[in-house]
Amino acid sequence: MCRNIRVPYNFEPPTTPEEIRAAAAQFVRKVSGLRKPSQLDQAVFDRAIDEVAGATGRLLGSLRARTEVRTREQERERARERGRRREDLRPG
Repeated sequence: MCRNIRVPYNFEPPTTPEEIRAAAAQFVRKVSGLRKPSQLDQAVFDRAIDEVAGATGRLLGSLRARTEVRTREQERERARERGRRREDLRPG
């Protein structure tokens, strides 16, 4: 749906509540189509972010990892590599 939302699962150190909330905000912005809601819609927007963040936190707390733990540095390097590959594929 939105490639800017990062996978918050199975990290060392664990994903923080702030990271979960940031991902929830990205999701709500994407679903609503709004970068910033009007003042009339701000409370509804914030409540949606809280609900998505809460559900995400419960999900992450319940999952049982079957893969190796990831680090943020590994993820940054993978992103750099994907970027290099995209650059190599660009014409011209």
